[in-house]
Amino acid sequence: MNETSFEYTYSAKQQKEIEAIRKKYLPKEEDKMEMIRRLDRSTERPGVIISLVVGIVGSLILGIGMCCTMVWTDMLFIPGIIIGLIGMAILSVAYPLYKSITKKQREKVAEKILALSEELAL
Repeated sequence: MNETSFEYTYSAKQQKEIEAIRKKYLPKEEDKMEMIRRLDRSTERPGVIISLVVGIVGSLILGIGMCCTMVWTDMLFIPGIIIGLIGMAILSVAYPLYKSITKKQREKVAEKILALSEELAL
């Protein structure tokens, strides 16, 4: 009969779920370490994508050349060898292309990453 009493039931599992849902709707604040990670990942992505495309195209051309030399040996043997060599040349360009693009991207964001890393080191 005491009307001034307060009753509270605590559920850790429920509070954890409420906090997880709440985090979804709060604006994300990116800390400096996460910003450095994101910048570092962004330097490699363009190089990876372009080198993958070049590598896949080179592999397909090499495969066409191999097909020509193995299946149609009577009329496409010599052109198949030439096509295969072109595919190998394209494949050999993929990794240096990746290194070059990644180096250029790193040069673009180097100043920002170094500044952020100095702030975190202090």
